[in-house]
Amino acid sequence: MYDNDYFPPASFYFGVEIDGMGSGTVDSMFQEVSGIEVESDVEEINEGGLNDHTHRVPGRIKYKNLVLKRGLAPESSKLAAWCHKRFDDSGQLSSPVELKKITVTLFDEKENPVTTWSFDKAYPVKWSVSNFNAQENALAIETVEFAYRTFSKS
Repeated sequence: MYDNDYFPPASFYFGVEIDGMGSGTVDSMFQEVSGIEVESDVEEINEGGLNDHTHRVPGRIKYKNLVLKRGLAPESSKLAAWCHKRFDDSGQLSSPVELKKITVTLFDEKENPVTTWSFDKAYPVKWSVSNFNAQENALAIETVEFAYRTFSKS
């Protein structure tokens, strides 16, 4: 980590690992990660006889979907195969949903891990490809969203 001086780390140097897909492969290279977010519901309780306020107490924890973006990968990609297996069921759950652990690590300029987030029991819930436009010179980008049970930060 950092010595006595604190400098916020740059957000462009990160790595992604998905169980069973190997680091350093096409399935660990992403141009953008978003959705690392957690929030708590707040429940309001009215107390009988008191009309000047309500009690606000913590409720359930909610997580946003984890969103990974990258250049469109070949069909041989294990991530693409996992997504297609999940979505080729035509919405039927005839086979169990395959759950995986996804780890996102933010690195400093010396390649030391600064922070790691682990997303447990993740599964794909959305897959999309960017629009095609003959008037632009842009890469085809695929976006995959994952729901997960919990995440932890270390």
